[in-house]
Amino acid sequence: MVTKNQIKLVVSLKQKKYRSQHGLFVVEGEKVVNELLLAGIKPFQVFVDDPGFMEKFKEAALVSKKDLKQMSSLTHPNGVLGVFYMIEFHDSVANDWVVALDAVRDPGNLGTIIRLCDWFGIKQIICSTDTVDCYNPKVLQATMGSMARVHISYVDLKEFLSKASLPIYGAYMDGESVHSKDLPDKGILIMGNEANGISKEVGAFITEKISIPQYGGSTTESLNVATATAILLNEIRRG
Repeated sequence: MVTKNQIKLVVSLKQKKYRSQHGLFVVEGEKVVNELLLAGIKPFQVFVDDPGFMEKFKEAALVSKKDLKQMSSLTHPNGVLGVFYMIEFHDSVANDWVVALDAVRDPGNLGTIIRLCDWFGIKQIICSTDTVDCYNPKVLQATMGSMARVHISYVDLKEFLSKASLPIYGAYMDGESVHSKDLPDKGILIMGNEANGISKEVGAFITEKISIPQYGGSTTESLNVATATAILLNEIRRG
């Protein structure tokens, strides 16, 4: 049985200020909820709308489909909704590549980049303070559970870069082809805003500008930032 106050709490977590206030976030879907539980992320409460899920999520609360729909951010809820305590990340990782995001605003892009970093074994993402919140429901949906394995920090990006000891690479349309670069074992890869790219202020700290060569017609202005991140991380891991 779910109370009106519980429903009100879960609904409020759709907004960043209430997520920060309560230290909680919401994920939806059997796979994502299970991934976070297996990773040891502490649950506040798991809600399911079908008794069949109770065997897998033994501590879950069984609720009506109507109540779950009221709590859900999805048009068609998929039967499992988890409320978790915000993740306490370990200390920063400095012995490998780091992805830095300069004002990436689209939740789907951030979620995909988190998932890509998990795939390529990148353990740390540094976000500017104006990058979309990693606990945004659309971000979490796109990560497919990778949030539990990638350290995400929100910092003053300029200050962070000013103190960095690693080489700093920035993704630009007019940079040197990444195919011709001898990439080091560790460094910082900066990806910019969807519309404006890397800001001038952040760009001032970049030691090398790199690009993805274009083979098709010139009518395509640029690649999606998540797609570009995938290609560049692949090149980084190829060495």
